Amino acid sequence: MFIFRVEIFRIKSQKQKGLPLKYKDITIDVGYRLDLLVEDKIVVESKSVEDLIDVHFNQVLTYLKLSKCKVGLLININVKSLKYGFKNLSLTFLLLSDLN
Repeated sequence: MFIFRVEIFRIKSQKQKGLPLKYKDITIDVGYRLDLLVEDKIVVESKSVEDLIDVHFNQVLTYLKLSKCKVGLLININVKSLKYGFKNLSLTFLLLSDLN
């Protein structure tokens, strides 16, 4: 439904956007795959799980670092009401909080 709304409003988006994985001299062209990249600025990752856990948040943070985006949206669609499934993540906020 979220992707449908993005397309209705003609917002630039890419589904299943591949990101390269680089380690030393080795590069894998598509080492990671984002669920959705909106306007080349927002990483959207969707899950259908009982509870979001640290690994889900860390996955989005990794995608933010690799894509050089600052804002991420983690959506759990396995909730009674979808309004409880949205979690905003900001790479800038997390980097600043690490300094303190």
